[in-house]
Amino acid sequence: MGTCIVIPAYNAGKTISAVAREVLETGCPLIVIDDGSTDATADRLRGMAVELIRHPRNLGKGAALRSGFARALELGSSGVVTIDSDGQHDPTAIPRLVTTAEESGTDILIASRAVQFDQMAGLRSVWNRFGVWCMRKRTGFEITDSQSGFRYYSARLLENVTLTSGGYELEMEILMKAWRGGFAIGSLPVAARVADGRSTSHFRPVRDTWNICMTFLKYM
Repeated sequence: MGTCIVIPAYNAGKTISAVAREVLETGCPLIVIDDGSTDATADRLRGMAVELIRHPRNLGKGAALRSGFARALELGSSGVVTIDSDGQHDPTAIPRLVTTAEESGTDILIASRAVQFDQMAGLRSVWNRFGVWCMRKRTGFEITDSQSGFRYYSARLLENVTLTSGGYELEMEILMKAWRGGFAIGSLPVAARVADGRSTSHFRPVRDTWNICMTFLKYM
């Protein structure tokens, strides 16, 4: 099997069907993890060619991603693309992300929103810039967006790192463990449809930013 798409979803009933339809147009298999939603997220996917995994309660984005990664590997996927459920990312960029990663041999390729950082407000803007600076100083990787949830991961990487985080900090954990494991990490400029996704995101600016920072320091 080629690349599989994984979407973690929590109370995404207003957006998930439109995102899923666009993703399916790429021809890639799609796995959606309903992370304990209390709205109609699962109902919106009925009749669609989507494999739905349901968590009985909300466990966090990291836990949802881990479930999606595990299932994709069970299916024999050569890579996984993660994309958020709220419609802020552009699914039409998936083929370009996959092709670039495979041709360059990159294990993590991040769809970078760096040119849109000025459109983000508060801690999101500050942390994105600071996170990029910290990653470059510590690892040497020229990553321009350390927090984008729109990413390609190689199966080789996912099979060789053990992930434990349950929240948004998992995306930092996997970057740090990939760096320590000698895997290739890069970024590709891909403009988001909505640069500042505060209105649709479940990201908690203070708590989640703190957890991400602590994860970076832990694995540094």
